[in-house]
Amino acid sequence: MSLDDRKRWLALLVLCLGDLMIVLDSTIVNVALPSIREDLGFSAESLAWVVNAYLLTFGGFLLLGGRLGDLYGQRRLFLAGITLFTVASLACGLATSQEFLVGARAVQGVGGAIVAAVALSLIMTLFTSPAERAKAMGIFGFVLSGGGTIGVLLGGVLTDVLSWHWIFLVNLPVGIAVFALTLSLLPSTPGQEALGRLDIAGAVTVTASLMLAVYAIVNGNDTGWTSARTLGLLGAAVALLAAFLAIEAKVRAPLVPLRLFRSRNIATSNVVGVLMAGGMFAWFFLSALYLQLILGYSPLEVGLAYLPSTVIWGASSLLLSDRLVMRFGIKVPLVAGLSLMVAGLLLFARVPVDGNVFVDVLPGSIVLGLGAGIAFNPILLAAMSGVAPTESGLASGVVNTAFMMGGALGLAVLASLAAARTDALAASGDGRLEALTGGYQAAFLAGALFLVAAAVIGGALLRAGVPAAGHEEEAIGAPATESEL
Repeated sequence: MSLDDRKRWLALLVLCLGDLMIVLDSTIVNVALPSIREDLGFSAESLAWVVNAYLLTFGGFLLLGGRLGDLYGQRRLFLAGITLFTVASLACGLATSQEFLVGARAVQGVGGAIVAAVALSLIMTLFTSPAERAKAMGIFGFVLSGGGTIGVLLGGVLTDVLSWHWIFLVNLPVGIAVFALTLSLLPSTPGQEALGRLDIAGAVTVTASLMLAVYAIVNGNDTGWTSARTLGLLGAAVALLAAFLAIEAKVRAPLVPLRLFRSRNIATSNVVGVLMAGGMFAWFFLSALYLQLILGYSPLEVGLAYLPSTVIWGASSLLLSDRLVMRFGIKVPLVAGLSLMVAGLLLFARVPVDGNVFVDVLPGSIVLGLGAGIAFNPILLAAMSGVAPTESGLASGVVNTAFMMGGALGLAVLASLAAARTDALAASGDGRLEALTGGYQAAFLAGALFLVAAAVIGGALLRAGVPAAGHEEEAIGAPATESEL
């Protein structure tokens, strides 16, 4: 891929805008759920499918979407994903029945998975020198850091001023613009389909395994973690995963070449990503509940309360993280960022019932934002290190899947822990607010332990150099030299 500097950086912004739609959509819907329930007549149980239908297909198709980009061209798949996501957004916005909305959300998840998996690999292809790549990933992290907060704010405004339909319809002009700009700014990327046919058996088994695992995890707290349903679904997911690994070990052109995980940095960074996402997703969800249920904030006020940490996250990702990576490699900033995140969650572990947002919420949020902004860049660089350009989409799909599964599992486990602690405190005579707060404190403390484990594993196993695409694992032990585009 050969582009002049200005065009490459404009292409980066387009890729970031496309991925921002996906991140934003994961939170914008939550604010509008009460309005959707009232308008379409969802029950409390069935309403969860508005979220779960998206999560199931998004988590299930990340690996396949990334690999399809490698085989059939990353730009082609990015355009297909944007088209699918935009058309599905239109369908969601026009939905007048429960079934139609849930079905459209499932299609949205497929499009979102393709965009999320391919966008990162396109960035890695566009920027091959370590300095430019670190800067590009900082910009990428800056954009993604604001997606969740923008979703809460925009969801509140659109739902209050217009209607819930507009939380989906707002994607239309953005999707059309991203499609048109992609055609003009990104050259066509050749695929590798000539190297072999798509591994259909592997694609079916891993996608089914991931979808079953996501479904079991997101419903675990409601159906019970030891229920026959949950254990059966998790058992089926494990069995399908085992079948997938057996297929990949034997098939001539595997969907996921298992040798990919022989790279210490790739394997380690994905484990760290699972733990990091588990702590971060749980913090975002549980701190929002604390602000709403304990301090009495509205959803819009919750979004405003997160703005300072979002700004700090974006600024550290954009202005600080790439400089730290270029000076110290990937290990030092990753461990430093994770350590700051641990400190932030420990601050949250002491939030009181009569808390004040400026005293009890803002300090921990800012420390967490600073740490996440520093850590996000090196973990992505490590996850994509030593990967040949023909497998960059696959590596992107793997790390996105790690974040997705880690976030879902961490949220489920910590929300369950918070509920159990709340029930125990209530049974011992504490008031409702005191019991809820005690539950959140326990979950924040457990989330800090997730991040401690991530920092220890990353510090012990990651190699410290600045990775560059196309270099083998042996070359990752020291900072890589810049390569020409």
